[in-house]
Parts: sequence; C-alpha cells; structure tokens
Amino acid sequence: MSRSYIRLTWITLVLIYLVILAGSIVRTTGSGMGCPDWPKCFGQVVPPTSVDQLPDDYQAHYSDIRQKKIIKFANLLHFFGFDERANELENDPSLLVEEPFNAARTWTEFGNRLVGFLAGNAVLILFIWTFIRYRTNRKLLLLTFLNLVLMAFEGWFGSIVVATNLVPWILTLHMFFALVIVAIQFKIMRLAKNRSFQLKLKPAFKYLFYFSLVLTFIQVILGAQVRQEVDFLVMDGVDRSHWIDGAGGDFLFHRSFSWLLLAVNLVLLWLNKKQHYGIPSLKYIVGLLLILFITGVLFSYAGMPAFIQPLHLLIATIMLGIQFYSLDFLRYKRESLIR
Repeated sequence: MSRSYIRLTWITLVLIYLVILAGSIVRTTGSGMGCPDWPKCFGQVVPPTSVDQLPDDYQAHYSDIRQKKIIKFANLLHFFGFDERANELENDPSLLVEEPFNAARTWTEFGNRLVGFLAGNAVLILFIWTFIRYRTNRKLLLLTFLNLVLMAFEGWFGSIVVATNLVPWILTLHMFFALVIVAIQFKIMRLAKNRSFQLKLKPAFKYLFYFSLVLTFIQVILGAQVRQEVDFLVMDGVDRSHWIDGAGGDFLFHRSFSWLLLAVNLVLLWLNKKQHYGIPSLKYIVGLLLILFITGVLFSYAGMPAFIQPLHLLIATIMLGIQFYSLDFLRYKRESLIR
C-alpha cells in the first residue's frame, strides 16, 4: 500500500478517537440534548447563538418531532422482539420533556457532530480509495465497507440517542458500536501495512493475550454501565460528590475487575521479557493501565471531577486500540517456515 493510503488510515483512526472523546465531553457536560434534532441543530446547519433566534414554541415543536421518532424506534424494537425496552420508551413521559436553549451546550453538541462528520467522510474516502486502487484485496475492501456501514449506522443511531432524550442503555449501545469501529479500523491498518512478525510465540502467551483483549473490551463496557448508573443519578438530581456511593456495586465491580486486567497484563509483560519476544506495545499497555488506575483513584476520592471522565474513557479506548494493533505480533510463521 502507498504511504499516502497508510497515512489516511491513521488520520481516520485519530478522527474516530476524537469522536469518542467529543462524545464523552458532551455526556460529561450534559450537552447531549444541546441540539434537539438531527442531523441539523434547531433546523439550522449552523446552530443559533441566542434563544431570540428561535420561535416561541420551539420546545413544543421539537417535543412533537421526538415523539414521532420514539414511536418509530419503539416499533422497530417490537419487530425484533424487544418488547420490554419498547414499552419503556413508549410509556416514559420524561422523554418528551424539551430542555430550554443553552448556547454552550448547543455548540458543544454541534462540535461533536462536526467531528463525527469529518470522521465519517474520512471513512468514506478510505473506502473509495480502497475500491479504486486495492479492490483486489477482498478482505481490505470488505472491512473498509463494513466500517463505512457502521459509521452510517452510528450516525443514524445518534439521531435515536437524541430522539430518546439520552436513554442510558441506548448510549451504552452507542459506545459499543464505536469500539467495534475502532477494532475494525486497526485491522484495516494492519492489512494496509501488510507485514507479519516472525515470532515463535508459545500458545499459552497468545491465549493469555486474547484473554487480556477480551477483558479490556468487557472493562470498557462495564465503565459505560457505570456511566449509565451515573446518568440515572443525574436524572434524580444527585450531586456529583455522591455519584460513587449511588453507583454502588457496579462501580465496585468495575474497580475490582481492573485489578484482574492489570495482573494479566503484568504477566504478559513478564513473559515477553523472559521469552525475549520483544513486543514493545506491552509496556505501553501496562503504562496506560497505571494511568487508568490514577484516574480511577481520582474518581473515588476526588468526587468524580468532570475533566477526568473524558480522559478516563479516551485512555481506555486507546489502550484497547493498542491491544488490537498488537495482534500483529501474534501472527507468526511456524518454525519450519522460518528456517
């Protein structure tokens, strides 16, 4: 692959991470409903800066629009057999409550959408480039197309997030698909570089690494679940300093699970040194885990400061990405082929 193509895969990855970071900032600042409609914001390409630019009945207008979208999404859930979730949406009058205009929140959400637009176009350009120049590589073509479909799905799902007034489980699902996109993008980058490392790794080391990767993915989702519990506390008007107590068992399980993740990666780091595998990314993974521990301590003992939350999520997803990228080192040729 050309250097320009490989460079585009990295640019796309950075933009995807910026979308995750922007989404976390939006969630932390409570700006998720800064724009009550999608893809425009208050029906405008460039959002308003003052409530004077909006009609007097704008809240009722967007509440009606949201109700129609909720009904459509609930019908979709009924179709796939998720009747309980659908009924929750249909019978929750709080979903139709329209927030008053807040310029800061509106522009924060608009910034999130702008970054998402850039990332989506990067994924589109990457697919077109692959189709024109490298379509003989069927796996690469399929993965770039799959990521394009998932980005489009995430865009549509973003409208559902807005329509359902930030229902926590929908936000968690939104995060899950973002992680899938990150994983696929790293696979695209490995295919673009078209290299394999001739390391003779013991099967136990490989399986332990795969186990660590699964643990990290689960841990990020558990973190999203903790954030979901926090969202419920916010809805109930609980002060930030009491979020940890309110999250209860979910937070404690998430925190305890991190010790298992650290232990597994320390064993991998030790085996890497003992067996002279020379896999450099393992030390970065452990380093990021230690930073996550520090931010976790700040969560517990500093009242969950707002600026830590996006940083915690970003570091966790970067660590997961490095693990995906490290899968390259696990693709080795057998000893008979290395001779």
